[in-house]
Amino acid sequence: MLVKEVMTSSPICCKPGDSLARVAQMMAEHDCGVVPVVSSGRLTGIVTDRDIACRAIAKGKTPADVAVSDVMSQPVITVGANEDVQVAIDRMKEKQVRRLPVLDDSGKLAGIVAPSDLAPTFASMDVADFLLAVSYWSRRPHAA
Repeated sequence: MLVKEVMTSSPICCKPGDSLARVAQMMAEHDCGVVPVVSSGRLTGIVTDRDIACRAIAKGKTPADVAVSDVMSQPVITVGANEDVQVAIDRMKEKQVRRLPVLDDSGKLAGIVAPSDLAPTFASMDVADFLLAVSYWSRRPHAA
């Protein structure tokens, strides 16, 4: 099965100059936690709800005054639309990411793939192992 057969096509996108407040509104409107950043038709970064929380809010920045380019994650880990879904699964595990932007043959954003999109392939693998592999398990102890 190919990535293009399971991906979410035409994901919402933002531009590097958009404010974090606008992107947070987009996330709320579309019930998502990640928005690809596109400039001149090319993927330049990705902004996650975690980027907003940790790189802006936690540092006392006002989301309306912060550009996406100031907090977006780079480089972006991607997968090709014509690659096998196993490539996406392996990449998610290796890079510990839960969302992969999908690029078409010309390098333009074609979609995004998440663990829920890969559910049909999970029948042949251990779901718990996959979820553990793409999750961050190095946590600091809580202060008492």
